[in-house]
Amino acid sequence: MVDTQGLVLGVHITSADVSDEHGGMYLVYKVAKHYPRLDKLWVDGAYRGLFPAYAWHIHGIAVEQTIQQKVRNYAVTSKRWVVERTFAWLGRFRRLSKDYEYLCSTSESWIYVAMSYLLLRRLARWRAF
Repeated sequence: MVDTQGLVLGVHITSADVSDEHGGMYLVYKVAKHYPRLDKLWVDGAYRGLFPAYAWHIHGIAVEQTIQQKVRNYAVTSKRWVVERTFAWLGRFRRLSKDYEYLCSTSESWIYVAMSYLLLRRLARWRAF
């Protein structure tokens, strides 16, 4: 889960047999504790079913689905590029470029380490001026 600037708010990595909807429910549960002002989520089409009802009734978070248009030409849909940009930032780190880790918790930890590094570099660059 990222904010509107693409900074990671929370990570939950699961095995391939867990649906996006159920993994998203746990992620919302995990992140909502730390960000009480969180009031809207933009999600893609994989988060249908019980996920919007769970987020709204349990945590008071509105869910808005960003629907990808069926177009012939490549077009960036609104709000989706934020997450894709974050994936590109994380893909620059060798340890995250491939799935090297055996445990999901190790991959989550490396994502937090990479984002901490990115934030520290931004702060250092900002302080230099």
